[in-house]
This record gives sequence, C-alpha cells and structure tokens, in this order.
Amino acid sequence: MNVDAYLAVARGDREADLVLRGARVANVFTLEYEETDVAVYGGRIAGVGAGYRGVVEEDLSGLVLTPGFLDGHCHVESTMLTPAGFSELTAVRGTTGVAADPHEIANTCGMAGVEYMWRESLDCPIDLLFSAPSCVPASSFESPLEPLDACAMLEMFDRGLCSSLGEVMNYPGVIGGDPAVWAKLYASGRRPRSGHAPGLIGRDLCAYLLSGCDSDHESFTLEEGREKLRRGMWLMIREGATEKNLQELAPLVVENEARSSRCMMVSDDLSARYLRDCGHMDEKLRRAVECGISPLAALRMITLSPADYFGWRDRGAVAPGRLADLVAVDSLETCRVRRVWKRGKLIAEDGRLLGGPVPRSAPPAVSTSTLPAPSERDFRILVPQGMKIRVIGLKRDQVVTEHLVLPPTIRDGLAVTDPGRDLAWLAVMEKNRGTGRMAVGFVQGLGLKEGAICSSVAHDAHNYIVAGMDARSMRRAFALLIELGGGIGAVRGDDVLASLSLPVGGLMNASPADGVITGFEEVERAAGILGTELEHPYMALSFLSLSVIPELKLTDQGYVDLGRGGIQSLFVGA
Repeated sequence: MNVDAYLAVARGDREADLVLRGARVANVFTLEYEETDVAVYGGRIAGVGAGYRGVVEEDLSGLVLTPGFLDGHCHVESTMLTPAGFSELTAVRGTTGVAADPHEIANTCGMAGVEYMWRESLDCPIDLLFSAPSCVPASSFESPLEPLDACAMLEMFDRGLCSSLGEVMNYPGVIGGDPAVWAKLYASGRRPRSGHAPGLIGRDLCAYLLSGCDSDHESFTLEEGREKLRRGMWLMIREGATEKNLQELAPLVVENEARSSRCMMVSDDLSARYLRDCGHMDEKLRRAVECGISPLAALRMITLSPADYFGWRDRGAVAPGRLADLVAVDSLETCRVRRVWKRGKLIAEDGRLLGGPVPRSAPPAVSTSTLPAPSERDFRILVPQGMKIRVIGLKRDQVVTEHLVLPPTIRDGLAVTDPGRDLAWLAVMEKNRGTGRMAVGFVQGLGLKEGAICSSVAHDAHNYIVAGMDARSMRRAFALLIELGGGIGAVRGDDVLASLSLPVGGLMNASPADGVITGFEEVERAAGILGTELEHPYMALSFLSLSVIPELKLTDQGYVDLGRGGIQSLFVGA
C-alpha cells in the first residue's frame, strides 16, 4: 500500500476508494453506536468520521455497520464440506474469518490433509486461519493415519500453513508433564495455544494453565466457566449443532458485561444444513441476545474478543488501520445480513455470494487398502455368569457421555441389543492404517428400533463407526463404508436405505452445499425410519469415539474412560 496516499485519505486530503454513509456504526471498543461514516482505501479502513469523500459512496441509512464476524474455534470438516463450500455458506452470513482447527483431516490424511485445507483456503472469500492440530492422536487410545509430533508442528508453522496451536485435548498429558505433549507446546513458541479442558477445575486447572493453553470451549456449567475466567482463561462459549452451552453460560456475561472482553462465542461443530438454514456467527449473536446479553456485548464476542485472543490486530473492529471486513445488518437484535465486504470489496448481498462458485482443489490421496467387512459372528458376545456390561450413555445436546454399568439383555447366553431399553450395539473399526481392528460395545440413547446407522466421521481418529440393532445390519453397514471409501449411511438388514459418500479424507464432499445437504437429509430421514428421534443422529454418533471427552467412549482399541485411567473392560463384576 502507498503509505502517503493512505495517510492522505485519513487526513481527508484525498478521495477514499469507498465511503459508507448513513449507517449506525457499532463500536465494539466502547459498546455504543456512532452516527458516522467509514472511509476505505486499499482494503483497509482509513478513517471513521464525517466529511470523507470517496470514488464510490454508498448510503446505508437504516442499517447497522459492524466488523466482520469471527469464529474463534471451528472444524470445517464437521460440515462435510471442503473449505470452499464452507466459505460459500458462511460469507453470506457475515463471517469474514475463522480460526479453523484441521485436526479431523490431519487424523485421516496426516500432513497432506493440513496442506490441502490451506491450499483450498487461498481462493476462499473469507480468511481461514488454521491452527496446528496438536493432538493427532487425541490420546494414545485412538488410531490416526500417522501421529503428528512436535517436528510436524514446527513444519506447519515454518511453512505458513498454521498460525496458532490447535486445541490441546490431552489434558492428562499436560497436567502430568508428558514430554511429547510439552514438546508441542514449546514448538508453538509465543503463538496462541487453544485449550480443551472439559470439567477441569481446582488444582488440575491450575496445572493445565501452566501450559499457556488459556482458552477453553468445553465448559458446560456456570461455575466451571466462572472459575476458568477467574483463573485467566478466555471462555469460548460453544453453540454448535449438538453441543449447546450458551444458555448455561450466558449469565456470566449478563451479570457483568465487562466479561465480554474475555468471552467469545464459537461454533466448534456445525452441519452444512445448520449453516444454510440457521446461520453461523449471526445466529450466535441472535441467540446471545435471546439469552439476555446486550446486542453490543454479544457483537464484541464474535468480533473484537476473538481478534484480541488470537492477536489479529488488523481485524475485529471498525477502526482506522483495520481491514475493511464489514457487515451491514438491519439490526443487531435480528442480525439479518444485508451486505458483506471483505477488504473493502463487496462479496455478498442479501444472502447471495457474488463472484460465482469458489474453486476447489485436488483432495489429498488416501489409503486404497481394502478392508474385509466383519462377519455376523463378530457380534456374538458371550456373557460370563453374573456379569454386567459397560454402556455409553448418550446425553442429548452434549458431547459428554455417561459411564453406565447395566445388566445385559441376554439371549441364548449372548449379550444382545434391546429396543425396549434403547440399547444398541456400537462398533468401531480401524481403517486409517488398514488393520481392520474392531471393538464392540453398547450405547443407550440413540433410539434405534431396527437396522444400523454408520459413519466414517468418528472423532477424532475418524475410523469407521456403526450403531445398530442386529448383526446382519451391522455387517452390511461396515461393508457400505468400505465400498464408499468413507461416508454415512443407514441400512436395514442387507438393504441400504440411503448413503452419502465423503471421498475427501472420509470426511468431506467437494460438491456444492445444496447437493451435500440433500444427500445428508436423505440419510437422516432413513435413520428416522430406523427409529431414532435425535435431531442430529450422525453428529451424536460421531462423538461416541472421542476418547478425550468424559466419560465413556469406544475406539478401535476398546472402551476408554480417561478419567478412570484409560481402557475399560466390557464386562463388570456384579
């Protein structure tokens, strides 16, 4: 940029490229509205005030002008869209930047997956600022394609693929001083280090904070969130498709809105349909206002707060020197996005993305090894006399689960499923390394009456996961995933009711969003035919193997409960 020309525009001695007039400008520094104009030059804001002249001048009377919305923690892969498809949906919602952690595709494709995400992001209308995936694997009880160690973190930083350290989920490793975990922390240097500490309080929280991981999106109770704020953490209040923590945590900001400077709202995991139909950060703002947070404080939590946390000094506010990433909405309360500018260029208007489809990149190569489908005999579980079984208890709208110990339903000496007790089989097969190792357990809460649902989206290692009510359906579901090379599906016996392929790392589909959403909806409808009444059954299924989230989970290595020391047996003595 020509500094002399930029200064001249700021002084009012030269015309700006663009002047936006007539709007109420939302000031996230002082939490007030200003009746003023904004001058843009060279993609940045040169001045805020009356009297500026521009080559182009636009009247925004009746609208509110805000900074571009920022998501401080998300996983693009959870939408089942590639970065291009994700950006097409979020740009029209006012999002201009996200802190994206690509640890999903890093688990299935290694370093090549991270590079792919970065490469495709270069042509996207929004900024995808990637965090180096710090936990591949998330724990020693998960099986990714390859582990990414401290040297891999350094490579991502040195190559400019990533600019911060992604969520450090192995909190026992942090607290216990695990050398491999701490090597990754040291590798991040002075970059921001995102945390992940579900339920962590007291002395363990103090120990975790010594790592410099000073943010957390896993708080799910008011007192937990309060303690984390008191100990110096930035509170990332998550409101995802199935993990909803805003209503519980909003009182922290309602009772003292100064806390909005240390709180931000994040999405973590959203489906493509949710983005299209409900929104992205615009929806978070509306929900926050409904929960009693004032509109300007809520706006700060999706603009300046994430910018401050990540050190993005060039965005997050309507102020001189900041990028001209701007959004015009009808009001903060309703947050209907009318126009979006990225670096001073209009990129979206009234829900329509300008400039056409975003280019797609060639996906990373994945293993072509062929796995054998399990046999029906693999689900014959002989019950020792008088033993009970461990069961994963699903909790609606939460990623945390219950560690249940229940009497099994027994038929011919075998532990079987029981629709009357909402008891289904759950099985995970390792596919990233081609071993085909499989573990079988039980889950309660999916609501299945028959058949099976299956997915290659199974946090965090993303091996094949199937939940079902009979052995034939379980076998066919695994065979379907193998045939697709990754995807989601619903089967009944030998019949495939619906399926959607996810050829990019077993996680994403590069097609336009509407096509992916249509395919996903067909699979969800088929899951409903099988009995589940969950609003997002496949997202709920995907978290049942995430070993670093309390309590009981199932990976290809078996039942895992980190709070109880790791691997757990299927059977428990009476």
